[in-house]
Amino acid sequence: MVTPAAKRKAVARLKEGFGMSDRRACKAGCCRMTVRYQTSRPDDREVRERMKAIAQERRRFGYRRLLVMLRREGLVVNHKKLFRLYREEKLAVRRRGGRKRAIGTRAPMLVPLRPDERWSLDFVSDQLTDGRRFRILAVVDDCTRECLRTHR
Repeated sequence: MVTPAAKRKAVARLKEGFGMSDRRACKAGCCRMTVRYQTSRPDDREVRERMKAIAQERRRFGYRRLLVMLRREGLVVNHKKLFRLYREEKLAVRRRGGRKRAIGTRAPMLVPLRPDERWSLDFVSDQLTDGRRFRILAVVDDCTRECLRTHR
C-alpha cells in the first residue's frame, strides 16, 4: 500500500527529473487531486509536547491513560487523534517478557549404576486417623531404591 505522501513524492520526482506536466506524471497511477491536496490539519505542538512530558514521567501509562490526564489538564483531544499522535511520537508501553521456554532438546538423565551415585528428594504427606496431617522429607537412593533418610 502506497501512502498519498509517497505518491506526491513520486509525481514531484517525475516532474523535476523528466520535465513532465502534472497530468502526464499522474498517469503513472496517481489521482491529481491527491497530488494537489493541501492539508488543513491544525498544529498539535502543545498536545504533543504535553503528551511526551507525561509519558516520560509515567512510563507505564498508555495512550488511554494519557487521554485522561490531558483532559484533566483542560486539553480537549479526540481519542483517535491522540492514538495517532502517540504512534507518530513512537511512544509505547514496554511489553513485559513472556514465559521462558527451554531451547532445544534436553539430554536424557543417565541411569545410576552404583549406590550413592544419585539421590532424589521428595516431600510425602499423610493424615492420621484423628485428622492431624504430617509431612516427611524422604531421601531415596536412585540405584538401590532404598530410603536413606526421612526427616520430619
